[in-house]
Amino acid sequence: MIPDLEHSYSQLPSRFFARLAPKPVRAPRLLIFNDTLADLLGVAPPRDDAERGKWAAMLAGNELPSDARPLAMAYAGHQFAHFVPQLGDGRALLLGEKRGRDGRLYDIQLKGSGRTPFSRAGDGRAVIGPMLREYLVSEAMHALGIPTTRSLAVVATGEQVFRDQVLPGAVLTRVAASHLRVGTFQYFQARDDVEGLRLLLDYAIARHDPDLAQAGNRALAFLERVAQRQADLIAQWMSVGFIHGVMNTDNMALSGETIDYGPCAFMDHYDPHTVFSSIDRRGRYAFGNQPTIAQWNIARLADALLPLIDTGQERAVELATPVVQRFAEDFDGAFQQRLCAKLGLMSARDEDAALINTLLAALQAGHADFTNSFHTLADAALGTAHEAGFRQQFREPGIVDEWLATWRLRLAAEARAPAMVHEAMRRTNPAFIPRNHRVEQALQAASDHDDLGPFTRLLSVLQQPFDDHPEAEELSRPPLDDERIAATFCGT
Repeated sequence: MIPDLEHSYSQLPSRFFARLAPKPVRAPRLLIFNDTLADLLGVAPPRDDAERGKWAAMLAGNELPSDARPLAMAYAGHQFAHFVPQLGDGRALLLGEKRGRDGRLYDIQLKGSGRTPFSRAGDGRAVIGPMLREYLVSEAMHALGIPTTRSLAVVATGEQVFRDQVLPGAVLTRVAASHLRVGTFQYFQARDDVEGLRLLLDYAIARHDPDLAQAGNRALAFLERVAQRQADLIAQWMSVGFIHGVMNTDNMALSGETIDYGPCAFMDHYDPHTVFSSIDRRGRYAFGNQPTIAQWNIARLADALLPLIDTGQERAVELATPVVQRFAEDFDGAFQQRLCAKLGLMSARDEDAALINTLLAALQAGHADFTNSFHTLADAALGTAHEAGFRQQFREPGIVDEWLATWRLRLAAEARAPAMVHEAMRRTNPAFIPRNHRVEQALQAASDHDDLGPFTRLLSVLQQPFDDHPEAEELSRPPLDDERIAATFCGT
């Protein structure tokens, strides 16, 4: 049912992973299946109950494809700045890689498939709520055009999982450009395994950056490429108000995809200090800290690559340091470009930074909703008679009078028709995001009452986030005070 699996990662030496089979579950049942992603992978989705049963058995780990070679990947990582030399896939198994219709290679991974040698004290299982959350938010991110891992399916296991309460179990099938992380390099760095680092670099370049194979200093060129991808990714996150919530080095994918949707969230009212993760008690991974943390993670990757950048450590540091330092500049440029597009500007000018910062300050002072403010600003591009929706986002609408006048002058400098600006802004500023209170309502209905109706309705809207959905207009509304979700939680 997933034919022609490839196994490039499993051809690496055995110290890169642990081979084992998933633990079978009692009563697998397919909750949701991603037909669009299946088409990309060149596999046929289930057409009837019998096929759904076969898919459920396979994606729960009970009956694997004949050519699967399941393995748990080894990696390390800094978790909230504390280094852990061995983490690894504690509840996930890579079945292999599938060549998509686009010619690209995709990892096929089961998440929640049972204990592995890397589980530590964990049970290796997952529960329905967080797995549906990853499915939902990753598909929303994909629809927003942001690089992300995706989900092929969620399967209920028919078993109970014990967290702070008893919850129904599930297995998610994650599809990724790869599961290589900053922490993968750190794993070999921690063991002084320079040969392992070299083999991993060879693999990563072949998988993601084959054009760097002939670079004069491949390790340095790879560091630069990863840093550039991450700068752009974080800029994309922040342009839609996304907060990852747990930006540990083991959660930074070298491919530039968003990976691991644990305590993630989207901001409602704009505040750079916003934190949702229940485990981020000091705000390390707050919305506004994400560029700094990404740069810190890139510095940790640079540390791991030093033996490959140059045999002399002092020279290696000298070469790597400018790459790490340049991250801030790369992010600022990428973020300004994204925000200029959200403001309807075709090109970025140096003075636009002040225009952007003044608006963000007004959004914060006015307790304005981030998503709805930009979405309604698109209407304001049609003229002053269309400003009401934007002004209503602010507790004191007058605080944006001067800003609106400055913005209009800047738009006039590009001499484009208002209708053209409006349409461009509508294609850049979503009307719908996965608002926490709506997500939690949908997950609770699915987990507690086996009711996927609210989930599928929300998903269908989030898969077309830039379109008007009059029948689902309430899904764009920020939460009322009694609807606010103060904290999100990791599935483990």
